[in-house]
Amino acid sequence: MKRNTFVLATLCLFGFIANGCKSSPAAPFDQLEASNLVAYRLQNFEPPPSAPAAQPGQGLNIPGLPPEIQQWIQQGAQALPQLIPPGLLPPGMFGQGAPAPAPQETVPRFHGFRILSQTQVIDKNLKEELAELLGDADNFSNEHAACGYAEMGLSFSQGMPGQPGVPSNDLLISFSCNQIIARTFAWPHPSAGLKGDTVKDLSSVVQKLWPPGT
Repeated sequence: MKRNTFVLATLCLFGFIANGCKSSPAAPFDQLEASNLVAYRLQNFEPPPSAPAAQPGQGLNIPGLPPEIQQWIQQGAQALPQLIPPGLLPPGMFGQGAPAPAPQETVPRFHGFRILSQTQVIDKNLKEELAELLGDADNFSNEHAACGYAEMGLSFSQGMPGQPGVPSNDLLISFSCNQIIARTFAWPHPSAGLKGDTVKDLSSVVQKLWPPGT
């Protein structure tokens, strides 16, 4: 009897230690899993109205397109064609369709960036994945470009994001500039640059949010 009691107490102790050693995501990401989360697909750059349209055969030398975005497209955006803003590339390149209509002041925006599409994230596992990814300081470094062209945005709160009187935690994700920009809260980590593995993990999330061809 005493031996069984000792074994049970030992197991409970190890369980307590294991749970205590398991780190939780840094605030506010520790609340993300239980929050309402909306993901936005954003247009990272809007060419000036006077910029000439790109023509097939010009490659990526597109007038007005920032070099960071051109480099992003050349190096890695082929795996994320759903994040390439419509109208920036010649029709047919990387699966792009016809150019989008010229942006107007009435189009919906998220912290200044034109919203191309948005989705409410219901999947609990996906929210947990994002919380662990964004809430871990080890996923970030000081290496990023000095720009902030965002292809994706996240907004999460205990109420519906955008509802009057409900504060939200908003952030922008820039794959082309390799960094995250917190807009309505203090970034909890010393660095905000995306490591290579972090980009890979976020790319996987993007594929789940906006499957190719949608």
